[in-house]
Amino acid sequence: MESLNPEFLERLHSIKAEIQASAELTQYLDDEEDESFKALQQAYEPKIQEVYDDVANNFPLQLILLEQELLDSEYEGLFLPRILGYSVLRGDIGEDIKYVRPQNHFRAILDAICNSMNFDSLKNRIGQSIQIGFALSSGIWRTNFLNDIGNKHILEFLESQVIDNFIRDTKHRHLGLVRYKKQFVNSNFHTTVFPENITDLRLGFNSLKTFINFRSKNKYNNANLIPYISKFLANDEFVNEREYVELLIIISMSFELPQSDKDLIERRFGQLRADYPNFENVFFEIVTDLLTDKDFSYSPANDGRISPYISKEIDDELTPFFRLNDTIHSKGYIHEVAIEEVRQYYEQNAGVSMQNTAVRSVIMNYFASLMDNLDTDAYKDYMDINKTFVSYMNIFSNEQFNQDVKGLCLRYIKKLLKVYIDKRGKDYQEIKKFVKSSFSELGFMSDKELVELFKTKRKKKPVAK
Repeated sequence: MESLNPEFLERLHSIKAEIQASAELTQYLDDEEDESFKALQQAYEPKIQEVYDDVANNFPLQLILLEQELLDSEYEGLFLPRILGYSVLRGDIGEDIKYVRPQNHFRAILDAICNSMNFDSLKNRIGQSIQIGFALSSGIWRTNFLNDIGNKHILEFLESQVIDNFIRDTKHRHLGLVRYKKQFVNSNFHTTVFPENITDLRLGFNSLKTFINFRSKNKYNNANLIPYISKFLANDEFVNEREYVELLIIISMSFELPQSDKDLIERRFGQLRADYPNFENVFFEIVTDLLTDKDFSYSPANDGRISPYISKEIDDELTPFFRLNDTIHSKGYIHEVAIEEVRQYYEQNAGVSMQNTAVRSVIMNYFASLMDNLDTDAYKDYMDINKTFVSYMNIFSNEQFNQDVKGLCLRYIKKLLKVYIDKRGKDYQEIKKFVKSSFSELGFMSDKELVELFKTKRKKKPVAK
């Protein structure tokens, strides 16, 4: 854990002093009304948010110490509901949708809220966080926490947040967690601890992976992380650990690093290709998972970063794969040379091989990037690119790939139909004719389904009162 910069601590102390001297706090202490507390929040939580964002964006390893500073009672509980939610989502969650380890930081924040003189005003913003946090925690952890609550009023509130469906049913717990996460999708609160030994690496792997994926995907200032990444990469004790291999691949794909680290990564891959058991299969497993992982947000730039680290002089399965990738990225996946090289590579490997699965994922990510960013006024570009879709579908002969292409195309067509609504218009007729022909030929939809796709949806008549 990195120490909190004095600059940030000074800014927080200044805000704390403002809060204690404020007219808003005086008013709230006089009348103890929720409206007065809301006025206090509106005046000072944005100032705390500014400091929080500066730390999260530029020095994310300092976030826990910043949050611990906010537990001081003189901040009057401001911002605690927000960081309570962050602490709930930081925990490492296992297959049973339970925390793998007790979440001490979650407990510390909830303790501070329960001990706050302003609990009654804070509790209106923490219910869902407690529900999910309790559901993800073990029964023993939950019981021990509740047993330490001496205030009957607060205890009754906490016990009311124990939701039986979440506690007992994994499916409900998972659905609740998914819904809860949506509130924080645009929030930057991720932090981690870089491991010092193998035990730390194994226990903290998921947290570190989530953190690195988040930082690389969202283009934050990562200069502060480079010394920690360099130290991690250089730890010889980690080299033969599967977790290290996966993080090495992700870091190689994600970060612009100093030359010394680039040289080290190149040596690491050479070492792993020579000494790590079954490295080629492990590599393709990891890469295939990353290509389909929404949290990783793969792009061609990732391949461009990792390719220079992979020597093309070694006689193994990685060399032809990366030579093919280099062709795809340099010439473009639409180019006839790239299509032919994909065909040749694909035919040399079994259809269900990890290599072919990885190639399909590379091409699918290109398709998805194109279709997700294609404007509705560029529908003729879609009609042209459809020939390329067909070429790759014929090469791969893979049902899941075909279904994924269908999903991309159908989503785009539905966007078009929301824009081109004049059924007599030239654009609408052109789109309809193309879709009926191509979707039918590709087996995407039956004639009946195509008729339904272009059928005008009648509005329901209002029920007579």
